[in-house]
Formats: sequence, structure tokens, C-alpha cells
Amino acid sequence: MSKQRIVVGLSGGVDSAVTAHLLKREGHEVIGIFMKNWEDDDRAAHAAKDDPGYCTSNVDFVDAAAVADVIGIDIEHVNFAAEYKDRVFSEFLREYEAGRTPNPDVLCNAEIKFKAFLDHAMRLGAEKIATGHYARVRHDAQTGLHQLLKGIDPGKDQSYFLHRLNQSQLAKTLFPIGKLLKTQVRQIAQEIRLPNARKKDSTGICFIGERPFREFLNRYIAKEPGPIRDPRGRLLGEHVGLSFYTLGQRQGLGIGGLKPRGAQKGGGDHEPWFVARKDIQTNTLWVVQGHDHLWLQSTALQAQDISWVAGSAPSELPYAAKTRYRQVDAPCYLSNASLEAFALRFAQPQWAVTPGQSAVLYADDICLGGGVIASTQPSE
Repeated sequence: MSKQRIVVGLSGGVDSAVTAHLLKREGHEVIGIFMKNWEDDDRAAHAAKDDPGYCTSNVDFVDAAAVADVIGIDIEHVNFAAEYKDRVFSEFLREYEAGRTPNPDVLCNAEIKFKAFLDHAMRLGAEKIATGHYARVRHDAQTGLHQLLKGIDPGKDQSYFLHRLNQSQLAKTLFPIGKLLKTQVRQIAQEIRLPNARKKDSTGICFIGERPFREFLNRYIAKEPGPIRDPRGRLLGEHVGLSFYTLGQRQGLGIGGLKPRGAQKGGGDHEPWFVARKDIQTNTLWVVQGHDHLWLQSTALQAQDISWVAGSAPSELPYAAKTRYRQVDAPCYLSNASLEAFALRFAQPQWAVTPGQSAVLYADDICLGGGVIASTQPSE
């Protein structure tokens, strides 16, 4: 690759730090950008004085600046909080209020990191942007298209979160560590003595951080208590609001001590309870006993809000799909595929397929794109 001006998203973590180092070592002109995407906790902390908040952006920026100093590149602090709240967080709340479970990381990549950030980098005269994602981009000379590939490290692959990227975005994007294992990234960081070489990977979403999820939602969504019922219709307790639960959830139901007789097939008298269905019309939370209960198994799904990496729907053939991050690829058959919707039928029932999450399609290592799960077909 010829020498280029490349803007790297520096998060303060080791992955983006090694990304910047690798590009600088190749001789490129590298500029670091630290993206601040959330500031509500900063305001709360400033008002309370004794509450540091949960979003660690201030600490992360210090780490990113220290990395830039070691590598020998400039770094700019850019505030995308307004764009994030408008394009990502507002949609996140709308989905939860509708009883679905959205994935804000997917939206953040599509709307902030590869749109607002990309636009800002282009204004700086960048020819490419780069991030510390575990994924790869390959140009197919035969079709002229850019392909999104899984990262080499199967335990860190992040193509699931990147499936909404289009041809224009991929053409301007580099993922230097996608060809490395996480252990190799850590080793490089230690060899060049990066200050964050041993920093733990961030978990969860910035605006939630390590706090209890329900505690966070309480600040934005009103509670609407309603009944918790089992498949036989028996009242087991009261939920605090359907928005606060997700399919497959086991903890926080408040009915752990109840073990009624006559559990449905797939359950047992002493097996744990799981959220299986949410009925918005009656404000009822339906729960079942046993991880393998039929109500938790789906043989098919319908998806909408579609994004195909190639810009057009793939042929209707057998593929593999993920309905949640880190899930093992599930063999499936694609049908009714268009730019608006598609359907998947699975070879084997899938557990807790959740409306609002993304169904992402793969042909071996190639990520074809995906959509938002709108509905599922239960095994029963």
C-alpha cells in the first residue's frame, strides 16, 4: 500500500493503540482521534461532585493521549455526543419502550464510527480511517466489491457489529489487527512498551458501563408493572415493566423460590425460570422453567431494516447466521431476501432469538450483512 494519511480512532484501549502503531510502522501519516460519545454522566458527576459516573471517557482519553505520545502521533479530542444521542441513544430507548432489545453497538458503528467519524476524518484530508476492530476487508477483483470478513481470532471476531457497513465505508476503512490474534496484539503492545499494554478490555456499552442495567434504564423509562405468568397462565409475581427484561433472562425475576408442580415439557420442578415472551398488549411477562423449554426455541425468524454489504440481496441459498454476538454460526436457509426484509429457517432450533437484536448472515468467513429481528417462529 502506498503511504497515506490515515486517521485512527484511538479509544484508550490496547487494540486501537496497536492499530495506530502498525500503521505508523508502515510509514503512513497517522493522526489519532479520540471520540467522546457520551457526556450525561459527566454532567451528573459535576453536579454531584462525589459521583464520578460510570462512563470512563476522561480516563480513556488520558490513556489514548499517552499512547499517542509513545507512538509519536498527534491526537485530537472530538465530541460526537450530540450525534450519538440523536442517532443511537434515542433509537435505543424507542426500541426498549416498544418491548424489543436493541443492540446499540451495531448502530454506533453504522452512525458514529463509520459515518460521523469518517466524515470528520475526510475533512482532515484523510485517505483512509482505521479502527481496532477484529475484522478484515478484502477487495474482490472479480466483482469489484469490498468484502467484510471475520477477524482471524474466532474469540474476538467483531464482524457481527460491523455488518451494516456499506461499500463506500469499507473502501475507506482499514482493520490492521483483524489478521492477528488477541495474544499477538498484547505481545506487540508489551514489546513497544505501550502504557496500556495490560489494560483490561472494555465491556458493555459506554453509557451503561458497569452499573446494573435496570438502574440505568430507570433514569429514562417509566416503570409499568404487570403480571408474571407461566405457560399454564398461573400468576407467579409482578414485573417492574416489560422494557426491563429480555428473552432468555434468568436473573432478577424475583420468582426464584417458586417451584410449582406440573411444569411444561422441557422444564422441571426445580429448574430455573427464564423470560420466554413479552406481551405488550396485556403487559404480561411470560416465564418458563428450564433452559431448553420449547418456548425458548425458534426454528425461523423474520428480519427487517436490512443492510447488505454488497448493496444487494444475496442468492437464496444455505448460509450460516448469528442472532447474537459470540454465538456459534447456525446453519440456515435464506428466503424472501430483499433490500427491505428477509427470512431465515434454521437447521436446528435456536435459543432465545430476540426481536430487536441483529440476525447476521455469513458465507464461510464472509459477512454478507443482516437485519433487525422482527419476529420469530417457535418450535412448538
